[in-house]
Amino acid sequence: MSDVGARRLLIEAYDETGSLSETARRWQTSRQVVRKWVRRYREEGEAGLESRSHRPHCSPRRTAPEVEQQVMEAWEKTKYGRHRLAIFLRHHGLELSPHTIRHILRRLRPPQPRRRRKVLYPAHWAWEVEVPFTLIQVDVKDILDKGALGTRTTTHMGRQGLPRYQWTACDARTRLRLLAYSHHITRTNGMAFLILCVLFLRALGIKGPIVFQSDWGQEFGGDNPDRVAALSLRFLAPLDAQLMRYPMGRKGYNGRVERSHRTDDEEFYRPYLLHIDTVADFLAFAQNWTYFYNALRPHFGHDMNARTPLAVLKSLGYTGSNAIAAFPPLLLDKISSDLLLACDPEDGIDLLAHYR
Repeated sequence: MSDVGARRLLIEAYDETGSLSETARRWQTSRQVVRKWVRRYREEGEAGLESRSHRPHCSPRRTAPEVEQQVMEAWEKTKYGRHRLAIFLRHHGLELSPHTIRHILRRLRPPQPRRRRKVLYPAHWAWEVEVPFTLIQVDVKDILDKGALGTRTTTHMGRQGLPRYQWTACDARTRLRLLAYSHHITRTNGMAFLILCVLFLRALGIKGPIVFQSDWGQEFGGDNPDRVAALSLRFLAPLDAQLMRYPMGRKGYNGRVERSHRTDDEEFYRPYLLHIDTVADFLAFAQNWTYFYNALRPHFGHDMNARTPLAVLKSLGYTGSNAIAAFPPLLLDKISSDLLLACDPEDGIDLLAHYR
């Protein structure tokens, strides 16, 4: 039944009962609704039963069309979301709130295709961590990804002999990251990276137990729980740290470090890799990127509110040096063996098994 047909039956019910209350009771609505349609029908007849637009006749606070056009041009250029788009436009002399940009995009942007997300068990407990550096998500990124960077960039990396793997440690609470690089994935490099992270944090005043949460890769012990426990006990326990796994197949548990790798591709590797010709220059660029990511770049994830990881860390009570945002990205291949032998001089050489 059409809306007009239903309203016509409501008028007939009122004519039959002669009572607003009784008609409202029968139709399970309010007396005000019955009164409105009876009044319109008496004043305008059948035309009064048509639906009418609720759009205001005058919108003095509506954004000017030329401003909306600037917003759409900026979105076409950057594909940013509303928060980052607001910052981008502010740097170009246009002050708009993210809420205003959201409404403009809803009206003018064409429908956007959405990828079907793989259903993962949500890591609520990771989101509820309040003390910084009690839970650190760690992972290895293969930079040589043609799908993400393109053939030209990956070919340049191979010809220049640039490091292929990025080792990432991301604090689950603040998103502050520590990065290192290597030419090979080895368990030696993995344990050396974790030790360097702990030593760096301890030197800058971070106290208390630290849990490193990783996937099931062989570089962090693989799928053998006894091996993982042995590595943790030998190399991390003396530093009041621990290595743990998230449940098999639950990649969402390490969602924050995984998502940060996409940012690396979009804002570091794609724009700059073709301009880097030596390993020394690569590490220098990586040092600048680390500090920019931690201390200058606004983040818009859960509970970040356009703040930097360093700002979030300070808001949680950290009073130490800003150098915590500038972990030096080292090349692990040259130092990992010596570092592990220094940590365990009796028996460290067994970690030199390569994982291909």
